[in-house]
Amino acid sequence: MSNNLLKSKRGIIFGALNDQSIAWKAAEKCFEQGASIVLTNAPIALRMGEINKLAEKINAPVIGADVTNMEDLKNLFEKSIEHLGGKIDFVLHSVGMSMNIRKGNHYTKLNHELEYKTLDISALSLHRVCQTAYEMDAMSEWGSIVGLTYIAAQRVFPDYNEMADAKALLESIARSFGYHYGVKNKVRINTISQSPTRTTAGSGVKGFDGFINYAEKMSPLGNASAEDCANYCVTLFSDLTRMVTMQNLFHDGGFSLTGVTQAVIEQMEK
Repeated sequence: MSNNLLKSKRGIIFGALNDQSIAWKAAEKCFEQGASIVLTNAPIALRMGEINKLAEKINAPVIGADVTNMEDLKNLFEKSIEHLGGKIDFVLHSVGMSMNIRKGNHYTKLNHELEYKTLDISALSLHRVCQTAYEMDAMSEWGSIVGLTYIAAQRVFPDYNEMADAKALLESIARSFGYHYGVKNKVRINTISQSPTRTTAGSGVKGFDGFINYAEKMSPLGNASAEDCANYCVTLFSDLTRMVTMQNLFHDGGFSLTGVTQAVIEQMEK
């Protein structure tokens, strides 16, 4: 159901790979709410994914961009502003990749050259996106930038590996850049700490099924789905949340504030 919460707004959505992606769901929801969108992903992801199906569905162009390349990002914003006919009102940063997890390296035996790449792709890319938009004056006043994160930035989940470091850095960048962008142009920057979600990226983490099952039993409302997260993104892109910035917003069914549940106790007693 559309309430036109994003009527006449223009957005860029990073990271839609397939219909499991939170970014994919967010693009659909934003379109339903009246937004015009540009889709973007890394060139290799454009070849591997199904983004053209989404582009056709929501009438959006696809502009490839390497999030570690400032020239690519500048080109992305320039072409998006040209195509959409004005400054950008919202950006979704749904980007993350762990090079050490891909190689099967334990957290205590990281390849640090690979970790630099993980941090660059998964966290510093948010700074690059914000810096590019800031320098180009590409965002509308009261615009909104949202990054996706996970509670492993605050708590230890051993198999989440170096991505925990990347998410902690991502959240810090949102706070720090949120201050500067708020002062300059009232642009707000937040992160959503989402429940473990069955996406292509998430499923690559060792023991991911255990993450999901444990979180489900620990959350009073159960795990938030990708579609739930997409709806939450819409609210943060809308004018209803104009005074929300520099926040890490938990969207996890209550997991983050629950010490233990009866369901977990009963499972341990079996």
